[in-house]
Amino acid sequence: MTAGALARRGFSDSPRALRLLTGAGLDASSDTVVIDSLGTAPDPDQALLGLIRILETDPDPAGLLDDLREDPALRDRLCRVLGTGTALTDHLVRHPGDWRELRGADAARTPEPEELRRGLMHTVGADPYAPTPVAALSDADPRHALRVAYRRRVLRLAGRDLTGLVSMEAVAAELSDLAAALLDAALAVARAEHPEDAARCRLAVIGMGKCGGRELNYVSDVDVVFVAEPAEVPEGDEPVDDQAAMRSATRLATAMMRVPVETDAEGSLWEVDPALRPEGKNGPLVRPLAGHRAYYERWAKTWEFQALLKARPIAGDAELGRAYMEVITPMVWQASSRKDFVEDVQAMRRRVLEHIPADQTDRELKLGPGGLRDIEFSVQLLQLVHGRADDRLRSGTTLVALTSLSEHGYVGRQDAVGLADAYRFLRRLEHLLQLRRLRRTHLMPAADSADAQSELRLLGRALGFTADPVRELTEARRRVAAEVRRLHEKLFYRPLLNAVAKLPGEEARLSPEQARDRLEALGFADPAGALRHLESLTSGVSRRAAIQRTLLPVMLGWFSDSPDPDAGLLGFRQVSEALGTTPWYLRLLRDDVRVAERMAWLLGTSRYVTELLLRAPEAVAMLADDSELVRRDPKVLSTEADAALRRYDTAEESVSAVRALRRRELLRTAAADLLEVSNVQEVGAALTDIAAVTIDAALRVAAARVLESEGESLTRVCVIAMGRFGGGELTYASDADVMYVHSPLPGVDGTKATRQAMAIVRELARLLETPAAEPPLKVDTDLRPEGKSGPVVRTLDSYAAYYGRWSQVWESQALLRARPVAGDPELRTAFTALIDPIRYPLGGVDASAVLEIRKLKARMEAERLPRGADPTLHTKLGRGGLSDVEWVVQLIQLRHAHEYPDLRTTGTLEALGVAVAHGLLTADDGVVLEQAWRLASRVRGMVMLVRGRSGDSLPSDLRIRAALANAMGCRSAEDEEGVWEGPAEQLTEAYLRTTRRARAVMERVFYDD
Repeated sequence: MTAGALARRGFSDSPRALRLLTGAGLDASSDTVVIDSLGTAPDPDQALLGLIRILETDPDPAGLLDDLREDPALRDRLCRVLGTGTALTDHLVRHPGDWRELRGADAARTPEPEELRRGLMHTVGADPYAPTPVAALSDADPRHALRVAYRRRVLRLAGRDLTGLVSMEAVAAELSDLAAALLDAALAVARAEHPEDAARCRLAVIGMGKCGGRELNYVSDVDVVFVAEPAEVPEGDEPVDDQAAMRSATRLATAMMRVPVETDAEGSLWEVDPALRPEGKNGPLVRPLAGHRAYYERWAKTWEFQALLKARPIAGDAELGRAYMEVITPMVWQASSRKDFVEDVQAMRRRVLEHIPADQTDRELKLGPGGLRDIEFSVQLLQLVHGRADDRLRSGTTLVALTSLSEHGYVGRQDAVGLADAYRFLRRLEHLLQLRRLRRTHLMPAADSADAQSELRLLGRALGFTADPVRELTEARRRVAAEVRRLHEKLFYRPLLNAVAKLPGEEARLSPEQARDRLEALGFADPAGALRHLESLTSGVSRRAAIQRTLLPVMLGWFSDSPDPDAGLLGFRQVSEALGTTPWYLRLLRDDVRVAERMAWLLGTSRYVTELLLRAPEAVAMLADDSELVRRDPKVLSTEADAALRRYDTAEESVSAVRALRRRELLRTAAADLLEVSNVQEVGAALTDIAAVTIDAALRVAAARVLESEGESLTRVCVIAMGRFGGGELTYASDADVMYVHSPLPGVDGTKATRQAMAIVRELARLLETPAAEPPLKVDTDLRPEGKSGPVVRTLDSYAAYYGRWSQVWESQALLRARPVAGDPELRTAFTALIDPIRYPLGGVDASAVLEIRKLKARMEAERLPRGADPTLHTKLGRGGLSDVEWVVQLIQLRHAHEYPDLRTTGTLEALGVAVAHGLLTADDGVVLEQAWRLASRVRGMVMLVRGRSGDSLPSDLRIRAALANAMGCRSAEDEEGVWEGPAEQLTEAYLRTTRRARAVMERVFYDD
């Protein structure tokens, strides 16, 4: 046989392979059966090198070669084992003759669990039939013997696995039984080493996770929970103290756990992980049965019951293990009725995804999108929901549970087959990865190096891809991941549509009661109402209904992730009905998944957005692109407003069109806010811009209407924005604080001019506030000179006279945010020139003015905070809230703006940044104040978005506060001490912490304390 022939058989370095074959005593011409078997191995070169190593250490290499020539089964198994990984090859080199484990009838037979247990018990010299087997300690180390025996069993199993004699699920079950047998033998060793402890207690080992579900990998952590009781003593003897028994059980459990993880020439096997026990790593390693019961009855989270789905006694005291299951099992199947079920399940799913490093997401077989966890999560969620009433679904083994779900009508047959095939493929791939070096891994090779390409080629060949193993494997992996994601979304939601839409075919069908259970598990407070919405959207044979049936299985999952799934589904139905048969709408949702996902989140989060969207459902198109959501240029808005004014003849219709433009911009801004496309500063600027454009347009219409009525123009009018409006910091619920100034035309009587100006501003307010389909824009003139007692509109000279003779400190402070936004350009400039010396006084405000400002602040806190409001949670007037930050900044401006021209700005954060830049405030203090201002502003805006009505405090209703927290991106998570915090708690703690720091800065800086 030539080197070329070897290359055709799959050898990468065929000349080297030819030399090795000759050196090993194999005839390249006559030993073709051996060479062909080597060539079919996943890595022929590695298989050949492994065979050479074994021949070099075997005392009878000729006998091995003769057996290989004569025994096709041995030849096939050994070559595939050698060509798959190096770890088992190393074992065969260390233990010459162990290749015989791969020949004969025993090598092809699947052992029973009890056979595995007996074999490992005999290995450590323990009687497997004794109630509490004890190892026979001698000079030989039973731990080492146990690890060698375990490896031999794994070798046998790998031989059957790699040659297709056993299914993936049979491999996983045998590995689980083998791990259980090893733990039982390890416990026998621990009893022998600690006889006094063994006499004091009964100890049961409960398998969790993959071991509990009989679906273990070749190398996995073996998850366990320990339960113990005092040992029974003969009548008349003193009973064992409970605490002493728990200490003894802890020592036994600790000694048992060390056996598989200790390292010697055989290496370590796997770790025993007890982290799923009550209280996790913070809880005691061993608890009595009553302790387990008390914890799960009072403290356990839903995810802990989800983990208990797979609980199974695997070692130790069998009777105690059964008693544990009798106590725990009923609790597991009531978990879906817990009030926090949805939140806990969603938090668990997010936590899994968040723990994947970004550069590993696409390579993760277990945790990544379209991975094993998606399949397991889907099956377990369905089990928790429906297993409460149907005990046929209660298997801890994923594929068995999936089959039961399909057989009993909870999952469609084809979906179950697709998911099972994907699960087997991913687990098979995972097994092959781990067999390489017998190390725990779920990561595909990165494919960015020659070594990675070689590993991918091996994996591909092991799975039967021979034409182009790397490409075929990569495509299959991608295809399976996409199918898993599709089925993951479909499995839970699609049958809900079948329950209401009466679809033909063999899809799974749920009864109305089962459908309601499933919707309740998704977080719908009114499952019956949700079913009615689904029926309305999906019933019938129209194209619209067909597209909705495609969309809704996915969208229901997104609705369930939102704070209010019921409102989200209702809003979606209303928007869909409003758009009717509009062709682009459903096509957009179907073709652009981002739009559908964003729409589901917005409708399920914000009543404010839902109301705006229902008035103009066509605006959903803007969700397709972030660039459509960002703040628009005020000049562009003004151009659109002008065009809207020209389209209509009457003043009411013209301003209504501009108000419709404002409504669209409110929706754009709110969507950008909730989707975190814009920050709180950009939101305030966008809301201010559209308010200014709307007022400017309405002012022109009002002036034209009054002029038309009176016949001649007598004065020029200007609108001055005040407060948050002037500062560019409007919120969704803010009124537009304004002052009006006018200037009579030359030769015009002042009284007549003022009368005309008054008529214009009244008409302006009427046009902006007239009840209509569009949101009103209320103008508030309370910040004018003399407040509510003063005239609504004054001449420029009147303002000059007032500020020169009567102005108070608070008015100078209010003018810090004055900014002309509409009306005559020359009058705007003149008014700004008039007020600048008042708000930026030469030399700054004196000590008496500072004292007056401090008194005003204290009085405001004492008198203006609403009765019953919590001062620590009020965003505007509370401690560390908006008022605290803004008054600090304004005092700095009154004192120093005459020195620093760049401090003459109406924006709070801009002025804060300038103050820090000039050393008027330390950088640390500036950061603290800015964080508090941003958080308080965002909370205030989100209250309006979530509830649809304004509010200045964190809501006292914890359900609404949780919805608010979700809208702000808070998610359930563990804190540093391992305590699980919900979104509401996280937001509250963050708000109190941030404002507490801001209050400390305010008191020190504002009061010079």
